[in-house]
Amino acid sequence: MKLGVLIFPGSNCDEDMIYALEEVMEQKVIRLWHKDTYLKGVDGVFIPGGFSYGDYLRSGAIAKFSPIMEKVIKFANKGGFVFGVCNGFQILCESGLLPGALLANDSQKFVCKNVFIKADNHETMITSEIDTTKAIKIPIAHGEGRYYADGKTISEMRKNEQILFRYCDEHGQLSQEFNPNGSEENIAGICNKTKNVYGMMPHPERAVDDELGNTDGIIIFESIIKNIKKQLS
Repeated sequence: MKLGVLIFPGSNCDEDMIYALEEVMEQKVIRLWHKDTYLKGVDGVFIPGGFSYGDYLRSGAIAKFSPIMEKVIKFANKGGFVFGVCNGFQILCESGLLPGALLANDSQKFVCKNVFIKADNHETMITSEIDTTKAIKIPIAHGEGRYYADGKTISEMRKNEQILFRYCDEHGQLSQEFNPNGSEENIAGICNKTKNVYGMMPHPERAVDDELGNTDGIIIFESIIKNIKKQLS
């Protein structure tokens, strides 16, 4: 199994993602540069966080026009697994692979801290191994992380079980008080209708090592690896 990690000018979490996949999860990783015009036979695509193209215009707005994203969109439309974190999530929304948009935090400030999130369901490739009754601690680092979609879209997402994670307290209690950016319905991560494209604002790749004092992100990667292998078998 080969997993591709996209790298744009301005990416700053690419090596964190590669470390999580290669060193912690012991998977073969292929680096995919933004000018590449093919995906090198990867079985899954990971779009890391950072500030692709300097976040000019708005986050992810330029990255969607890169040569590699043309291939990622085709890969996703054929059912390939794609996972975007933070700026990767923004790029997927800008590319139309995920519904909605990521707007400026309601505080109008960059927020960098540990937060708690709770899986909304365990019917997806990312959440299948996660206990939906418990909160997991995952760090965030973003200035434009406020998820927004119109009421009809969110209603459809609820019905289709497209909401992956919601911000909560350490006990799993959902409340606006624990929403770090003002996201609609405390949404921290979503997927598309066919459940092969995923995006989340918190950084699970920054929570996979004992040296960082947090390994709660490992369960997300375990779920992903298990389900990609299942698809390939």
